[in-house]
Amino acid sequence: MTALPDDCPELDALTGHVRSFARMLTERQGERLPEWLDAVRQDDLPSLHTLTAGIDRDRDAVIAGLTLPWSSGVVEGHVNRIKS
Repeated sequence: MTALPDDCPELDALTGHVRSFARMLTERQGERLPEWLDAVRQDDLPSLHTLTAGIDRDRDAVIAGLTLPWSSGVVEGHVNRIKS
């Protein structure tokens, strides 16, 4: 197994963005999404830039998903079980 470098700014930035997104998700803070997208775009993280481009295509739905208390998770679980 390869050890990760102790000082890796890209890894630190990635970790921070992932944690920030997780906090938005768990605390239903969808209104913070535009700020998060701007912060991600300021770092040289091509994989996250691909994610931000996808989020931008349906930004209103993503904000709603990060904000509203309703979930279709149970339905999605049933659909996935039926597909298998």
